[in-house]
Amino acid sequence: MLKEVISWIAVILIALVLAHILTRYVIMKAQVPTGSMLDTIQIKDKLIGNRLAYLFDDPERGDIIIFPCPDNGDEYIKRVIGLPGEKVIIHNVEGTDHAGVYIDVNADGKPDENELLEESYIKEGMELVEADEIYNVPEGCYFVMGDNRNHSADSRKWYTTNYVKKENIDAKAWFRYSPSIEKYNSIDYNIGE
Repeated sequence: MLKEVISWIAVILIALVLAHILTRYVIMKAQVPTGSMLDTIQIKDKLIGNRLAYLFDDPERGDIIIFPCPDNGDEYIKRVIGLPGEKVIIHNVEGTDHAGVYIDVNADGKPDENELLEESYIKEGMELVEADEIYNVPEGCYFVMGDNRNHSADSRKWYTTNYVKKENIDAKAWFRYSPSIEKYNSIDYNIGE
């Protein structure tokens, strides 16, 4: 009887240690508190992030990442837009009533029609800007934005820095699930794609 109790205690302790290791070093849970990533991620959706995703790889444009906000340390979830060494330009799109994101591949500081980032996940056009906003992404850093561009506190709005350092990225969003009963089985494994 005593051996059986000790055996069960050992199993429970091993399970707790493994759960701690998994949640500390491999996976991360996060909840989306705001609408900054609508329509890709809904308010109160929950995410599972992969903490090891960038151990040997770098974030790619379009990845959705989880990181502490440079201004206040709160957990943020945003999409990678600008990569290290790139120039990101927010510029009014000709012939439309909204602004767009341009990646200045010509390095001339002038937005070119061919440099407009195609973003099929954006449902509402970004508000017009009074003047071009230009961001030179430093090496080892990333420029990030929420998919709900007009209602997102992101790289464009932070005070301390406009960029997220690679070493400050906690996880890459792996999949999401909805907390509501009617959407309980709604799991998206291709988040951000």
